[in-house]
Amino acid sequence: MALSLHHLSLSSKNLQFGHCVPTDVKNVPAGAGVHFGQTSQIKKGLVKRGNQKRCVLNLIGKPSDPCLSQAIDEFHENHDDVTEKLPEKQSVADAWRYIHGEDDWAGQLDPMDPLLRTELIRYGEMAQACYDAFDFDPFSKYCGTCRFERHKFFRSLGMTEHGYEVTRYIYATSNINLPNFFKKSRWPKVWSKNANWIGYIAVSNDETTKRLGRRDITVAWRGTVTRLEWIADLMDFLKPISADKIPCPDPEVKVESGFVDLYTDKDESCRFCRYSAREQILGELKRLVNMHRKEEISMTITGHSLGSALAVLSAYDIAETGVHVREDTSAIPVCVFSFSGPRVGNVRFKERLELLGVKVLRVVNVHDLVPKSPGIFFNEKVPAMVMKLAQGLPWSYSHVGVELGLDHKNSPFLKPNADPGCAHNLEAHLHLLDGYHGKGHRFVLATGRDPALVNKDCDFLKDHHRIPPHWRQNENKGMVKNKDGRWVQPDRPKLYDHHHHSDSDHDNHIQHPRLISAS
Repeated sequence: MALSLHHLSLSSKNLQFGHCVPTDVKNVPAGAGVHFGQTSQIKKGLVKRGNQKRCVLNLIGKPSDPCLSQAIDEFHENHDDVTEKLPEKQSVADAWRYIHGEDDWAGQLDPMDPLLRTELIRYGEMAQACYDAFDFDPFSKYCGTCRFERHKFFRSLGMTEHGYEVTRYIYATSNINLPNFFKKSRWPKVWSKNANWIGYIAVSNDETTKRLGRRDITVAWRGTVTRLEWIADLMDFLKPISADKIPCPDPEVKVESGFVDLYTDKDESCRFCRYSAREQILGELKRLVNMHRKEEISMTITGHSLGSALAVLSAYDIAETGVHVREDTSAIPVCVFSFSGPRVGNVRFKERLELLGVKVLRVVNVHDLVPKSPGIFFNEKVPAMVMKLAQGLPWSYSHVGVELGLDHKNSPFLKPNADPGCAHNLEAHLHLLDGYHGKGHRFVLATGRDPALVNKDCDFLKDHHRIPPHWRQNENKGMVKNKDGRWVQPDRPKLYDHHHHSDSDHDNHIQHPRLISAS
């Protein structure tokens, strides 16, 4: 059997994942397959072997072709060594302020700073956790919730190495006109008729805090996986941010109305949405800042797609209301790591965000449609004179922060002309980050992140990697056998566990937010 060995890594003796490919697939022995696994989920035949980070080619049985057998043996021996070794000049603890945009990432994006890449992927994985934990199934009575208890969140996802503890879940009322974002059960008896789980707040544990050089408080927002229909749901209409009770001294600071409605709307009759997403976040952040007031703290907001818009909006709100300001008047750094996010507001919103000192790094795929919306005709890319004339229009938008543009056509793993939804996929963005070293540089995976993750919720990997599309599935769609031998949907314990702190305690933290005016 002939073998096609291509796309060598930095070391010529090592092959990257999937690059030992039989050109004659018919001769692959029966039972051959690629395996990768994760607790309590069926992965369409994929399993992880041992403690390996990556999905490896695992042929069951001994191949009859000695050439194929030798190539596979070499691949298994060497696959852990195919990644680029990170330089050991600095630790995250030494460089975290630069990673969080103290110098607006000058000199860190081209060439790509290895520490920044690692941190971007880590925060991207925390945003991806919102998708992996969300119950999308309309036939589940818990559709629209997080599938895991708060205190078991990262453990249930196999992410304990991140070293964070979730302190609060975030909910929003589904009365907003975003049907492609909110998910509802088809059953008449459900956990809530008006609420959806849209993210979480987590804080680094002591061990991770020591490694990071500060206590990191992270807010992660859920967005949309690959579906692009939610863009059509947007009213694409700017309105003053102060119209929704978000304090702002400038009435000309405007944001997309759907984003701010989702962020500020509440339903006092609903146990989960008695407080708006805004109130839930501000109250919890004030509590955490007070709890860790004697420590170095950072606030990191992350999200993908619509979650990216909410990340930018909430970061602005944190800075404008002064939640990040300590009692000694020192300011906690606020940074947004945004993935595939749309435009949020107008030029005045961009300028106000910069004035407040919020740092935003936007990771985008240049072929993705979402970052080009809204404001398709009037945006930051048109001539300044045109924007000045159009700034009063309700369709004039401007991106914020610094953009890191990636191109999926540079990855030898991905189909160059896949479905447009694939270009929007968060796992694909993390894969592109892993292989990006700078403009004009060769695509080489740097951290050992498994390319099979790209196909978790889409069909983006080239077929010769033999990774099935949309492979992440809940085992038996959550059905289990009860003691009577019948298949049922089990009840979830402690569904209301997000009420970790009493309502009265939360009321104390959200009253009278301070308006810190930088004008």
